[in-house]
Amino acid sequence: MDFLRPEVLTAALQEQHAAMTIFVSGKNVPTPWGIATGMADASIARSLTIDTPLRVASNTKTFVAATVLRLWEQGDLSLDAPIVSLLAPTLERLFTSRGYRTDKITVRHLLSHSAGVYDHADDPRYFKAVLADPTHYWTREEQVALSCHYAGPTNEPGQEYKYSDTGYVLLGDIVERVTQRPLAQSVRHQLRFDERGLASTWWELAEAQPAGTQARARQFLDDAAVADVTDLSATLDLYGGGGLVMSVRDLATFHQDLFENRVFDDPATLAEMLCKGEHEGADDYRLGISVKRVRGRECYSHAGFWGTAVYYSPDAGISIAGFTTHRAGRPALVTLIEEAIGGRVRQRVVNQAKRPQRNRTAVSCDENNALCSDDTRKTNEFPAA
Repeated sequence: MDFLRPEVLTAALQEQHAAMTIFVSGKNVPTPWGIATGMADASIARSLTIDTPLRVASNTKTFVAATVLRLWEQGDLSLDAPIVSLLAPTLERLFTSRGYRTDKITVRHLLSHSAGVYDHADDPRYFKAVLADPTHYWTREEQVALSCHYAGPTNEPGQEYKYSDTGYVLLGDIVERVTQRPLAQSVRHQLRFDERGLASTWWELAEAQPAGTQARARQFLDDAAVADVTDLSATLDLYGGGGLVMSVRDLATFHQDLFENRVFDDPATLAEMLCKGEHEGADDYRLGISVKRVRGRECYSHAGFWGTAVYYSPDAGISIAGFTTHRAGRPALVTLIEEAIGGRVRQRVVNQAKRPQRNRTAVSCDENNALCSDDTRKTNEFPAA
């Protein structure tokens, strides 16, 4: 696969204004490898690497969905069970009082974003509240209550795809009640993080950062101005819609295992996860994972709000994960990943992040993180867009 040569992707990443890292693995990749450019923390000249952890936000949804499917294949949970008896009573009462038919909404509806649950996180009032009080400790109940306060059901259960963080907050509660364990423990146990060697992965606040891991990279929101959002309370996105912190290597590795049948006991479970629903919009999203064709190749993917993305192509047999420290850089990152999967990487796919990173280091690494190349260069100042 010449289009996945490290030097090609390295050159493409070096054109970007924001720090980025990509990791490539898969059954058709003889030796997994990764590259990184830019700074994880420019204030102390700490370089971004393939093992630098970041908050991956909605990439967490795939892990929560896989955990639910593990419980399903073990007979502990029905995907088509109504949530009325599965939710904590306080959450169920909140939803019922807002007009939701919890006797009609199923676990499958929540997994496929077809339950008609209004997304609190996509409401501009929520993010305004987050930025107004960056250290506020959000609770699951508080976020569900906000969803109900902002609006009622968006559609009948099973009618239409409408993305909802709140739906995955409910799934997090269901997992805890079924397993009688905290969500973080259930996900780690069911998906066997430790056996997979996901050494730079943990659930923020709920788990201690693993010994020997790097500090999180600083992350930025690029809107009217560039804002450092690294220290926003993790509780703003902690209960199933997000919550995981991990490295790009770990994200690619898990998705390789998922799609190469090393997560579920029965291959039929993966088939169930990828089965197309009957609701409107089901073409583009399954159970915790998106699907699209990239240059003729079917790909499964998910992205995270702050600037993360992962793709797996069954046809190509490759898993590619990418991180950028600036949210505005995510479109360019996704373009690079898709061009790599499709067999073409242009070297000038430049993102719109507003601040450059100096002293970029491009590092290509094999599975053991051995240094293959080190190209350090100065970048020019780029004017704010």
